[in-house]
Parts: sequence; structure tokens; C-alpha cells
Amino acid sequence: MPDNVAKTEDQAFRLVVRYGLSVIVVAAVVCAIATVWAANRSACASADTRLCDDPAKIAVLFGPGLILLAGGIGAFVHTYQRWRDGRSWRAWQGAGWFLFILMTAYLAIGAGSFTN
Repeated sequence: MPDNVAKTEDQAFRLVVRYGLSVIVVAAVVCAIATVWAANRSACASADTRLCDDPAKIAVLFGPGLILLAGGIGAFVHTYQRWRDGRSWRAWQGAGWFLFILMTAYLAIGAGSFTN
């Protein structure tokens, strides 16, 4: 019986890691798309920077930030569901906090672009 529990714990942990990495990859893709969109706009054609105006800054800052927020909330929903069912939930809670911290760091670093 303990071997079965260890196998299901490993499978659950792999699922959590896959979920977290998927959210991060989607946020990175959204960031890349928003950056390319912001750099190729006609309003930014004569500017020296890629983020030349507020709509460009908002798109690059809040697009990935919202993806990370949604991913963190999704991880906490999984945490609650697994806790309610009596299954292992700690890895999901860790993923939720990791995604929230990543979101906060991204938004804090990106907020510096609004000061210029």
C-alpha cells in the first residue's frame, strides 16, 4: 500500500509542476506577443523605445500579470478541491503561492516603466 501512495504522490507532483510551467509559458508567450504588438504600432514608429505610450505599457505589464494571477487562483482552487476530497494538496498550494509571488515580482519590476 505505501508504494501505491508514493506513486500517486509523484504523479500529483508531476501534474502540479506541469501546470505551473504551463502557466509560466503562456504568460511568457503573451508577454512576447504584447511586446511585438507594442513595438510595431504606428504610434511607436518614431519612438526610441518599444513601450512608447501608456497602452503599450499596460498591454505588456498586465497581459502576463493577469495570466499569472489566473494561474495562481486556479492552483488555489485545485488546493481546495484536493483538501476537501482528503487528497494531497500541499503541492498545489505551493504552486499557487509561487505563481502569486512571480506575478507580484513581474508587476513590481514592470511598474518602473510607468515612471518614464
